[in-house]
Amino acid sequence: MLDLNNKSILITGGTGSFGKAFTKTVLKKWPNIRRLVIFSRDEQKQFQMAQDYPISQYPMIRFFIGDVRDFERVKRALKGIDYVIHAAAMKHVPIAEYNPSECIKTNIIGAENIINACLETEVEKVVALSTDKAAAPINLYGATKLASDKLFIAANNIRGYNPIKFSVVRYGNVMGSNGSVIPFFLKKRKEGALPITDEKMTRFNISLDEGVQMVLHALETAWGGELFVPKIPSYKVTDVAEAIGPECKKEVIGIRPGEKIHEEMITSSDSYTTYDLGTYYAILPQVARWDLNDFIKQFNAVKVEEGFQYNSGQNTEWLSVEEIRALVKDHVDPTFEA
Repeated sequence: MLDLNNKSILITGGTGSFGKAFTKTVLKKWPNIRRLVIFSRDEQKQFQMAQDYPISQYPMIRFFIGDVRDFERVKRALKGIDYVIHAAAMKHVPIAEYNPSECIKTNIIGAENIINACLETEVEKVVALSTDKAAAPINLYGATKLASDKLFIAANNIRGYNPIKFSVVRYGNVMGSNGSVIPFFLKKRKEGALPITDEKMTRFNISLDEGVQMVLHALETAWGGELFVPKIPSYKVTDVAEAIGPECKKEVIGIRPGEKIHEEMITSSDSYTTYDLGTYYAILPQVARWDLNDFIKQFNAVKVEEGFQYNSGQNTEWLSVEEIRALVKDHVDPTFEA
């Protein structure tokens, strides 16, 4: 059973949607956590988040200005930290395409800095957040996150006698996160028209709370080197538009550069090392530091069929228009009425 009381945790990108949800969950479930460090480079977001967590009520929280590109700053922030959640990333696809070197510095060099700083301190476990765009990437953001995933998985091979464990969690669009389609449609419906890139487009869907639970699951169970993928439903973008703006005009504007019709989280090439764990899939490392048979026995893991793929267009579970409406009200906007 995972117990974070008396533990110290650092979240990179801690002022983002995930970081705020993770902070809320951890403080509620483990009020005696020793220290929770919010590491990010945006001072305004840190100031705003600090208003919700005054030091008089939350003495365990620390707001630490820093950039994952700065190795020395990262290393200093990790002093006395037990667990690291790496959520910092440059993630907007068009911006990354226009500023490729900046994306590489944050998503790849930043990942390498986290790994090296963790290896040089007393960190016990690291969970890095990935994205469905890292599977068979067709844009720079996805390519940098694939490289980041590879770095974190391979870090288990260079740790020597250090007992630290690195793992990765990969999931689809987070409902209501900054820049995602649902907040965009909620804003655009006031104008009476919703732009749809392609009528065939589908996406995976996961709530912020489910994303947080997945990270906690990885902290509790990871042996080191796993890439966890959740079993989650898909939706059609046209159904999201219908759920949010049934009276709105739907305008097909064409697919954007670097965008897929269907999102993929497990490719057919991954199937050779992918196991079904029940709630999650796990893509296991090709070279593990532990015995595969022991892992299978411990988690009742079942090997998927060769050629297995997991993408949003071929999913077996789908959200209906009414289910999408209910989720929008529960997870994004409590005042929402279609």
